[in-house]
Amino acid sequence: MLNRRALVASFAALAAAPLLAACGGDSDAATRTGGAGAAGAKKVGNVNIGPDQNRIRGKKVDAIAALLPESVRRRGTLRLGGSADASPPLGFFATDDKTRIGSEIDLATLVADTLGLKLQPEQVSWENLFVGLDSGKFDAVFSNVTVTEERKEKYDFATYRLDNIAFEAKKGTDWRVEGPKDVAGKTIAVSSGTNQEKILVDWSEQNEKAGRKPVAIKYFQKDTDYYLALQSGRIDAYLGPSPASAYHVASAGQSQIIGTISGGGDLVQGKIAATTKKDSGLVDAYAAALDHVIENGSYARVLKRWGLSSEAVPKSEINPPGLPKP
Repeated sequence: MLNRRALVASFAALAAAPLLAACGGDSDAATRTGGAGAAGAKKVGNVNIGPDQNRIRGKKVDAIAALLPESVRRRGTLRLGGSADASPPLGFFATDDKTRIGSEIDLATLVADTLGLKLQPEQVSWENLFVGLDSGKFDAVFSNVTVTEERKEKYDFATYRLDNIAFEAKKGTDWRVEGPKDVAGKTIAVSSGTNQEKILVDWSEQNEKAGRKPVAIKYFQKDTDYYLALQSGRIDAYLGPSPASAYHVASAGQSQIIGTISGGGDLVQGKIAATTKKDSGLVDAYAAALDHVIENGSYARVLKRWGLSSEAVPKSEINPPGLPKP
């Protein structure tokens, strides 16, 4: 995984250099070429990555704030946990390398505003998000957490986005993906050890059983390698997390999403949720605040600015069916 500055720079390099794919396989050199420009840039494509975000803000709704536990209302802060990993457009650092930006903190800000609380964010490693919830250090985690049946045993969830994965192809492609037969005989890249790899392998096996060609699955070492292979025609598509693909499409302008499916595959529609310690008394307030911003349109505006409109939910659900236990 690239570090946060290199990851933002890599997208900038791809956006700024339409002929980059002709350079061949040296993605490190390609990334360094765009790095200097990215550090001072305010935008990557149409996406603002500068520290001055002009976030969409909300207003306190007394009836919703009243759902908070009294101790949280008295304190007046929402102690928020977020992953320290750079993952545009969900959460990453702006060009000043210190201002945290992205869709997750934008949505958390709207929720905090609605609850009349001051946001107090902190970035930690992924495992420490849950340690922080368990210890009471964090009131909430807005960090692309998928609802699972196993997690529901310890945490409460208020959903705010669909958990989808996306097939990304070169811009202008008329091929579309809806199911296993659509990828038969195609060359598709995927990251090893991921849920999307498992789904792709399952689809390939289904194709073989149905007498169709299997999928030629390819693996690369770095994020930029996938996109260079896509532009040079060495692969037909890349299957990855939908938010990252949407961000790349919006920022680089060289590719398009040709199909999305649930991160839960055929089993269940995956959902991303605000996460809190089970029985903390906070989940009802989160869900009500999310429903409010969905209804007043500010939620849709946040998703649109980060290219995530296709992952919108019509309402927040508390503890819906999650991905099944392994």
